[in-house]
Amino acid sequence: RSIGDDAIGLTHRDLDISDRDAVFETFDRENFEAVLNCAAYTNVDGAETNEEACYAANAFGVENLALASKQNDCVFVTISTDYVFDGSKRGFYTQDDAPNPQNVIDVFKARTGLAVNELNPLAGSGDEIEAIKANKDNPGPSAPDVIDVGLSFGPSAKAEGLLQKYQVATWDSIPDSAKDAEGFWWGDYYGVLSFEVNTQVVQNVPQDWQDLLKPEYNGMVALAGDPRTSNQAIQAVYAAALANGGSLDDAQPGLDFFKQLNEAGNLKPIIATAATVAAGETPITIRWTYNALSNRDTTAASGGPEIAVVVPASGRFAGVYVQGISAFAPHPSAAKLWQEFLYSDEGQNVWLKGYCHPIRYENLVADNKVPQEQLDKLPDVEGAVFPTLDQLNKATELITKGWDGTVGANIQ
Repeated sequence: RSIGDDAIGLTHRDLDISDRDAVFETFDRENFEAVLNCAAYTNVDGAETNEEACYAANAFGVENLALASKQNDCVFVTISTDYVFDGSKRGFYTQDDAPNPQNVIDVFKARTGLAVNELNPLAGSGDEIEAIKANKDNPGPSAPDVIDVGLSFGPSAKAEGLLQKYQVATWDSIPDSAKDAEGFWWGDYYGVLSFEVNTQVVQNVPQDWQDLLKPEYNGMVALAGDPRTSNQAIQAVYAAALANGGSLDDAQPGLDFFKQLNEAGNLKPIIATAATVAAGETPITIRWTYNALSNRDTTAASGGPEIAVVVPASGRFAGVYVQGISAFAPHPSAAKLWQEFLYSDEGQNVWLKGYCHPIRYENLVADNKVPQEQLDKLPDVEGAVFPTLDQLNKATELITKGWDGTVGANIQ
């Protein structure tokens, strides 16, 4: 305005950018020459539970503004996320900067420009399955195109008719034990359960499962999910069984261990996140190695407390996650391209950067497709055991049905 131009500021009350008709009507009325979009859903934690509002502002709204600008020959500038960059640049990023996304979904989006509906990555496997059921007739952002769930959830989702067949180009290099013979689900990656510890709060970092029962850890130990629905939490109980006299065929000692932990007052009945660990609210969290190590790096980069990640001396348990395409996917073609990227050599190596062991790991190593620096960053998981699908199904049923009666803690 100071240089003679007329500027119009519109709030959300003035214009809901997710309403395409309202956007086009506003452009027709105002005859804009240039538009600067500063609207965004910026609550990262909130976006995990309020996906529709996030998509409305950050995807559909921006699309509406871009289309209206094109139709009206109007200059359009939008303030966007920097997540497709690596964060190493000093100062602002511009459209001329080369993207260098740091996680697999952002690499795919930057490469293809395609959107794939993905449920909150912190959601439990059961929650992802329920999202398909609840959104069969909903083509919006709440309807997942793909799922990333624990091994036992793949066959059950297939049995319920929730998945569609697909086989990626590298199908033959996926171990037979980690995929459905008909192509309804397929292994993705695996990790080992570990202790994620805020060393600012915990002076003596626990090294094994029995350590968690010590009085000094009163009110400190938490799970990263609800063991009645979360694959990660279920398998944490399973792992505890291995360290307390159980076996891959006997998960009951795991429930008994968590009963002890709860009765001792050491188990904190909330679902732990990276934020609660960093804040000291859940200073000892049982979590997959790849999640814990990623949280460690993120916390350090933000100036937070030092996080230690410990693979326990006993009860080393490896868990496989699987992918599948929803039978009701709103974007089935994009979902298939996403799978092709995930299972390419490049996609599998992106998992390695995030401390995951990709399902094609042995194939990649045999073909010298894994950079040595990535191998060097992986944690020592020697001795970790993998349950068979049958063992996992039986353990999952025992733990999900027996948690309330044996442990009695309502994790939420």
